[in-house]
Amino acid sequence: MGFKQFFTGSVAVLSALALVACSSGEKSASTDGDNVKVGIIQYAEHDALSSARKGFLEALDKAGYTEGKNLTVDYQNAQGDQANLQTMVEQLAGKNNVNFAIATPAAQALLSADSDTPSVFTAVTDPVEAGLVDSLKSPGGSMTGSTDATDVAGQIEMLVKVVPTAKTFGIFYNSSEVNSEVQAKEAKKLLEDKGMKVVIKTVTTTNDVQQAVTSLAGQVDAIYLPTDNTVASTASTIGDVLMKAKVPAMGSDEAVLEATLFTYGVDYHAIGVQAGELAVSILKGEKPADLAVKTPETAAVAVNEEMAKAVGIDPATIKELGK
Repeated sequence: MGFKQFFTGSVAVLSALALVACSSGEKSASTDGDNVKVGIIQYAEHDALSSARKGFLEALDKAGYTEGKNLTVDYQNAQGDQANLQTMVEQLAGKNNVNFAIATPAAQALLSADSDTPSVFTAVTDPVEAGLVDSLKSPGGSMTGSTDATDVAGQIEMLVKVVPTAKTFGIFYNSSEVNSEVQAKEAKKLLEDKGMKVVIKTVTTTNDVQQAVTSLAGQVDAIYLPTDNTVASTASTIGDVLMKAKVPAMGSDEAVLEATLFTYGVDYHAIGVQAGELAVSILKGEKPADLAVKTPETAAVAVNEEMAKAVGIDPATIKELGK
């Protein structure tokens, strides 16, 4: 065989092998030389999700992946807009060693657009229900991550202790968010098991928040706010309504403290760090399918002292109950 024939044949064989490798399942997270590429898709702009992103990048930096040195980050924020989200995940698809999705809608959209690139999520309450993993212990696909699953039973116990005279409880959330729906259903059952009356109000857009919360505040003694992106992005509006109505509310994370009397729930920076640690494991050769989903390790209490004054509850009492 002449050199030209040998060269042509070798190229054909190598090309065929490359095609087989690319079609053989989950992509490798091997790096491009000394540079790691990470894509980040954040569903909306609010403190909890941004805190999770910060924790993620801190975990990468601690492991030696530093932005501007050996790490390139493509950060996209959909600002809560589904059309933006779809466009942005398509821009990230197939271009990075690892992708990172913050919040359930972002994770679902990313998986739909790219089921090959190893990916990590955070701020997802129920990744199994959301269709992201097979199970928490064995994800089984191209995704793993950390959850913001709150201890709803613990939250309800805390809320009832803080407002012991309340008999009618409201629950408010965006009905299109899977995370919120899961928590709301559990909270409703727990409250009803205690003999409480429950009134539920939902929205699908931020435009309806003020009217819905105003209506709810007029029917209840206290309100439970599950982890919800719409609630977080309209916390100021909700807080104004509840301050005037003097109705105490409990939120699931500090991002909604402005809307509530107190929050009892997840440390989003901490779960961002957990997600970053999983990304590091993937960059070092492990597969998402084999990395168990991580859950929050601690709960935190924060009190809105201005709201406490408005509703006549001592902040010290709330803090003591949260210990």
